[in-house]
Amino acid sequence: MLFYNTLNKKKEEFVPIVPGKVSIYVCGPTVYDFIHIGNARPMIVFDTLRRYLEHKGYEVNYVSNFTDVDDKIIKKSIEEGISAQEVAERYIKECKQDMEHMNVRPASTHPRATQEIGGMIGMISDLIEKGYAYEKNGTVYFRTRKFKEYGKLSHKNLDDLRSGGRSLLVTGEDEKEDPLDFVLWKPKKEGEPYWESPWSDGRPGWHIECSVMAKHYLGATIDIHAGGEDLVFPHHENEIAQSECCNGVPFANYWLHNAFLNIDNRKMSKSLGNFFTVREIEKHYDLQILRMFMLSAHYRSPLNFSHDLMESAKSSYERICNAVDNLNFLIQNAKTEEMSEAEAGKAKELDGFTQQFDAAMDDDINTADAFAAVFDLVRFANSEVSADSSKAFAQAVKDEILMLGDILGMKFEKKAEVLDSDIEALIEERQAARKAKNFARADEIRDQLAGMGITLLDTREGVKWKRA
Repeated sequence: MLFYNTLNKKKEEFVPIVPGKVSIYVCGPTVYDFIHIGNARPMIVFDTLRRYLEHKGYEVNYVSNFTDVDDKIIKKSIEEGISAQEVAERYIKECKQDMEHMNVRPASTHPRATQEIGGMIGMISDLIEKGYAYEKNGTVYFRTRKFKEYGKLSHKNLDDLRSGGRSLLVTGEDEKEDPLDFVLWKPKKEGEPYWESPWSDGRPGWHIECSVMAKHYLGATIDIHAGGEDLVFPHHENEIAQSECCNGVPFANYWLHNAFLNIDNRKMSKSLGNFFTVREIEKHYDLQILRMFMLSAHYRSPLNFSHDLMESAKSSYERICNAVDNLNFLIQNAKTEEMSEAEAGKAKELDGFTQQFDAAMDDDINTADAFAAVFDLVRFANSEVSADSSKAFAQAVKDEILMLGDILGMKFEKKAEVLDSDIEALIEERQAARKAKNFARADEIRDQLAGMGITLLDTREGVKWKRA
C-alpha cells in the first residue's frame, strides 16, 4: 500500500508503527456555522481511507477534533447574545447530522479543544522549560528558528517567509523576539471565554490544540496525520515544530493532504456568492451523490464543483442503484436456489473485481479507479445475471457490489419511497410541537424529513415541502 507523503513529496510504502494497527489524526472543523462542501471533502476522503484500512484487516484508531474555541465562534456568540459554548454545541450537533447523511462514520474519538486545556498548558510549560517558548505580557510565543527543521513539511525557507512569503505575524508582533514566532497562549479580551494559566487568564493558540489532542489520544508519534492542503502551512508545520520539540520524537510518519475544491472553476468564497453548505446541497441532492462526486477524482487533484458534474454523479449513482435494484428483483423471483456449475465458474470472476479495486486503493487511495472497478462489476451484473440465474448467483454478485460500495462509504440500495400522506402527517406533528414550544421535537422532525430527502419551506401560506 502506497501513500503520497507530503513530508517527502513522494509515494511511500505504508508501514504502521504497530503491526496490524493504524493511528490517524484528521483536523476537524471550527464549529461556528454549518459545514461547507470544502469541509466535506477531507471528511469523506479520509473516512474512505479508514474504511479501506479496516477492509484490509487493520485496527484503526481514528481521531478527528472539533475546534470549539475560536475568534469566529466568539464573534457568533456576541452577535447572537449566547455563550460561545452554546454556539459550539449547536454546530457540533449540526455537523454530526451532516456527517451521518454523507455516511461519514463517527471518529473513534471526537475530542474538543476546550476539554483538553490542561494538556495544552502542560505542553506549553514543557516548551518554555526546554527553551522553545517564552512569555511576554501574558502571551506565550514559540521560538520558530530554534526548531532547525522548521519548514520541512511545507518545504518553505524561513528567510523567504520573512522577506515575502505568507506572514506568520499576529497581534503583538512588536513583543516577539522574531516576527516569525507564533502564539501558543494569548490573554483574554473583554467578554471572551478564558482559562487560568501560569501566564495569564486566556486561551490557547490554534496550533497547540491539535498537537495536544493527537498526543493524548494516539501517542507522541502517530502513523498518519491528514487534512486539507490549506492546512500544510502554517498549521501542520507548527504542529510538527511544537510536538517534536516537546516530545523529542517524530510527530507523524505519513502526512496526507487533499487538494482544494473549486466552484465552477473559481475559489469558493462568500463574497463571490459561490459558497455552499452541505445542508444547502442536501436540498437538491441526496448526500450519497455528493460523496460519489467527491470520490470521483483522486483526492490530491483539485476538484471542481458544478451543477453539471453533480448531475453526472447523480446519473452514475442511479446506474449502480438500478443494477442493485434489478438484482434484488432477480433474487426474489429466481426459479432455482443453488448455483449451477457454469455459474460457479462465473462467480470466481468476482474476485477479480475486488483485486482491481484493491489495486486502485493501494495506489495512494485512488478512488476514481476504484469506482471504475465498481462500474466494471455493474456491467458484469447487467450482462451475466438474468431471469434464468439462480438466487445464489444473483446474491453473490449483489453482495460484491455492496461490499465494494461500503468500503467507499456508498449505499447503493434505493430508499423506500416516502408517501405524501406520511410527509404531511410529520409536518402536522412538527407544527403542533412548535405551537407547544417543544422546539427540540420540532427540530427532530425537521431532521427526520431532511433524512428522507424532504425540504421544508416556511411561507406566508404555511409550510410547503418538496422532494430533494
